[in-house]
Amino acid sequence: MTEEKGKRYSRETAIEELKADLISELPPNAQVSKVVFEGPFVVLYSLNPTVLMENGDIVKGLAKSLRKRIVIRSDVSVRRAKDEAQARILEIVPDTAEITNTIFDDELGEVIIEAKKPGAVIGRNGATLREIAREISWRPRVVRSPPIQSQLINSIRYTLTAESELRKRALLNIGLRIHRPRVKEDDFIRLTGLGGFSEVGRSCFLLETAESKILIDAGMNVGSREPNQMFPHFNSPEFDIADLDAVIVTHAHLDHSGSIPFLYKWGYRGPVYSNDATLSLMTLLQKDFIEVAAREGKITPYSTGDIKNMILHTITRRFGEVTDLSNDIRLTMTPAGHILGSSIMHMHIGDGKYNLAVMNDFKARRSRNSLLDKANSRFPRLEAIIMESTYGGPRDAMPRRDDAEIQLVKIINQTAKRGGKVLIPTLAVGRAQELMIVLTNAYQKNQMVEVPVYLDSLIAEAAAIHSCHPEYLSQFLQDQIFNEGKNPFLSEIFIRLDKQNEREPLSKGKSAVIMATSGMLTGGTSVEYFRKLAQDSRNSLVFVSYQAEGTLGNRISSGVKEIRSYEDGKAKLLRVNMDIHQIDGFTGHSDRGEIMNFFRELSPKPERVVLVHGQRNKSQSLAQAISKRYHAKIDIPMNLETIRFA
Repeated sequence: MTEEKGKRYSRETAIEELKADLISELPPNAQVSKVVFEGPFVVLYSLNPTVLMENGDIVKGLAKSLRKRIVIRSDVSVRRAKDEAQARILEIVPDTAEITNTIFDDELGEVIIEAKKPGAVIGRNGATLREIAREISWRPRVVRSPPIQSQLINSIRYTLTAESELRKRALLNIGLRIHRPRVKEDDFIRLTGLGGFSEVGRSCFLLETAESKILIDAGMNVGSREPNQMFPHFNSPEFDIADLDAVIVTHAHLDHSGSIPFLYKWGYRGPVYSNDATLSLMTLLQKDFIEVAAREGKITPYSTGDIKNMILHTITRRFGEVTDLSNDIRLTMTPAGHILGSSIMHMHIGDGKYNLAVMNDFKARRSRNSLLDKANSRFPRLEAIIMESTYGGPRDAMPRRDDAEIQLVKIINQTAKRGGKVLIPTLAVGRAQELMIVLTNAYQKNQMVEVPVYLDSLIAEAAAIHSCHPEYLSQFLQDQIFNEGKNPFLSEIFIRLDKQNEREPLSKGKSAVIMATSGMLTGGTSVEYFRKLAQDSRNSLVFVSYQAEGTLGNRISSGVKEIRSYEDGKAKLLRVNMDIHQIDGFTGHSDRGEIMNFFRELSPKPERVVLVHGQRNKSQSLAQAISKRYHAKIDIPMNLETIRFA
C-alpha cells in the first residue's frame, strides 16, 4: 500500500468510526439514515427528526463530548411538499412577522424565511421555529428582509440556492478535510507575512501548524500600479495553494479581501470563513473593483465567476460561535469595531495549547452615536496577539469625534450659504455610513441646512446591506431602529444616484452634498464629480479618509492647485479653486492613545505582540511604548519573514 493510499485509508476509517460512535449514542427511534460532514458541521439526516429536536439535551451533550457542531436535518423522504410546507409556515407564523419570501433548498433540506421581523418567526426561546421544523420537516433558517432592497444580497441568496448542489459538494469535500485524524507528530506554530508586514495594504498572513495552513486575509493594494506590490507574495516558497486548509477574513475592505477571488482563479477550492455582513460587503467591493478596472481599460485579475466560486465556498459564522477550521485549530469571531462585520479572530490551537488573536483593523473607542460599538477586549485565553499599528506613531492623535462632526456640518452650512456644493470622496463601506448617521442626526436636530445628500450607487448599496444587518450595529443604533422606529439609512435627505440622475447634483444654482467613491480620488465617481466642481470657488472638497502617497487626493490635500486632467483622451490643466478640507475624526482605526488604552483593558494580557499593518517607524514607536509599560515581547516582522510562536 502506498503512503498516500495509507493516509486515505486511515482518514476514511477514522471518519467511519466517528459516524458509528455518533449513531450508537442516539436514540434508536431517531432513525438516523445518514451522517455526513458539511464543512465544520456534523449533519445527521433523520427519518424521525422530531425525536432529536425535542430531545435537544441529547444532541447538545453529544456535541460537547465530541467537540463538534451538530446539525439535524430531515431525510428527503419525510419532508412535506413545498407548497404544503409554505402554507403551513404562513399558518404558524403570526402576521406581525411580515414574511416577504420563502426559499426552499432541496440539497440542504432548508427553507429560508425572509421576514421584516425575524424575532416573530423565531418565537419565544425558539418555540415557533421548532414548531415549523416539526410540522414541515424542513430545517427553517430565518433572515431579515432588507428595509432597503439590496440587489447584492438578493444575488447572493439566489446564487446559494440556485447552485446548492455545487455548494453541498464543496461542503462535503471541506468536511472530509476538517475532520481528518491528526497524523503528524511535529509541534510548531508559525506565521509568515505575505503582505501587510511593515506596510499598509495587501494584508495576508500564513498561519502554519504541523497539521494546518490557514490564510488570514488576502487583500490587495488597490492604489499600486505595480503587480508585484499590488498582490500578496503568493510566490513565496512557504505558500502552496494545494495545501491551504482555509481562508479567514477579518473584514471586507479590499486591502484585506480583494485577492480572495484570485485564489479561486488559480484552483483553490477550500473554505472562506467570515460573517454574513462581511460576505455581502466584500462581494460588493470585489465586483465594483473589476467593473471599474474594466471600464478604465485595466487588466482585471479575476472574473465574476471567481467571485461566485468564493461565495459558494464561504461559510458564514456569527460572533461568539466556535468553528473548526481544521483538525487542530478552532475559530471564534468577536467584534473589532472597524466596519460592519469586522472581526477579531481568536484561534484556539492544538486543544488549547496556544491561543492567538488577530486584530488587523480595529476601533477601541466610540462616541455615543457611532455606527458600531468598540472592539472586544476580553478573551478566555490569550498567549499572543497580532495587532494593527496604522496610527501608532507618537503624533498620531485623532480629533474628538464630536469636533469632527461639528466641523463637517459647519463646512456644509457655509458652502450652501454661498450657493456651492460639497464633494465628499469616501470609502463606500464604513466611513460613508458613519457620515450618513452624522448628517441624519444634524438634519433631525435642525443643525444642518436642508440640502439633498446624493449617494453614488456603491455607497447606497452598502447602506442597504447595513440596513439588513442591524444586529452588527451599535447598541445605540439598534435601540433607535427597533425601539424608536428610526432608521438613519432611510432618511429623506438621501438620494441614490444612478445613470438616470447622475448629473442632477451638478444642477446650477442648487446646493448639495455629494458622497462618492473612491476616498483617495484614485478612480470611481468621485473623480468625475471633482473634475466638474474643482474650478468653482463656491464649492468645497472634504477629505475624510487617509490620503496615501501618490494618489490624486494626496496631491490636492497637500496644496497642489493645478491638476492634469484627461477627458476624451485629451489632456488639459484643471485649476483647483474649490475650498479643500481634511477631517480626520471619522477614522475606523484606533490612534496611538486608543491602542494604549485598549492594551490596558485587554484581558488576559498576552505574552507576545506582533505589530502589523503600519509603516515601520510607527510600529517601532508603538512597540517601545507597549514594551515599556506592559513588558510584552514585541515583533515587527517584514514581509516574507517567518516568526515562530511555539
